[in-house]
Amino acid sequence: MLTDISQRKIPLLLQIMLFTVLIEKSITIDRFPSLYFFFVGGLLSTIFAFLLLYVKFKASIHMIGISSLTVFIIGLSIHNQINTINTVTFFVMMNGLVASSRLVMKAHLNKELLVGFLCGLIPQSLLLYFWL
Repeated sequence: MLTDISQRKIPLLLQIMLFTVLIEKSITIDRFPSLYFFFVGGLLSTIFAFLLLYVKFKASIHMIGISSLTVFIIGLSIHNQINTINTVTFFVMMNGLVASSRLVMKAHLNKELLVGFLCGLIPQSLLLYFWL
């Protein structure tokens, strides 16, 4: 619950650095291609959220995380050709619950939740092309 937008810069920069180290040293494309692209998508989402701070806009990081995970679960289902409709349904509902909780706590506005959702959804969706 950081009230000032500038307080989000250091945590997001740390997350960018940690994602970069994780992608470079541990989750490589050779060993874990699907996880590699998931974390690259997370890195891109974090960079978008960081850049939005410079236009004085705070995207919901909670929505970025849950929407990224939802798209990744859908991608895994398609990639492995398994039926995970119950899991996908659960995660779609979790997107709604996370958004509702952020509104109830007055942590974000609708616009911030939507931008956070899109910041998580778009990079993951675009990267599905490379590993599906």
